[in-house]
Amino acid sequence: MIAHLSGTLRDKQLQRLIIDVGGVGYDVVVPLSTMYAIGDTGSTVNLRIHTHVREDALQLFGFATVLEQGLFERLISVSGIGPKVALSILSGIEPAELMRAIRSSDVARLTRIPGVGKKTAERVVLELKDRLPQPAAAEPAAAPHPDDDVRADLLSALVNLGYHRANVEKTVDKVLHAAENRSFEALLRETLKLLIGR
Repeated sequence: MIAHLSGTLRDKQLQRLIIDVGGVGYDVVVPLSTMYAIGDTGSTVNLRIHTHVREDALQLFGFATVLEQGLFERLISVSGIGPKVALSILSGIEPAELMRAIRSSDVARLTRIPGVGKKTAERVVLELKDRLPQPAAAEPAAAPHPDDDVRADLLSALVNLGYHRANVEKTVDKVLHAAENRSFEALLRETLKLLIGR
């Protein structure tokens, strides 16, 4: 089984990379978070790999972090969740927020992820609540953040306007970090300015 790839990024498409390792091109499927984290075509990349074997295919799933890979492997262990759905979940929510939602049994937050219905969200909570990766000691991921509610409202509003979720999350976090005015309207205006300027 392939567990790690280090090579040159030859092609970068939506959630799909071609990595050249010693003259062999590996086709790797990745979540959006990993796709945005790696460099441009021609750069050197290092990815953790989950090799998924089926009767009719062998697929490689790549991850930039141990946490992403750990969550993916736990998600595909849930009844009814295959690699495609697991990848959609990781592409629709940040890993730290996903763990918060599962630990707090926040089914409503999970159902806001595209492709995740109520029954799937309930199964994820039931089967993974006590099986999540342990956060690093310095990681504040499990603690509620005072901006969580306004962040969720901003994400919902902007995704409903048609903006790409991964771009929206990065931009909202940037605005929340820098903004002095914490009102929803002011934060929304500032985020839209940055998104339109992309």
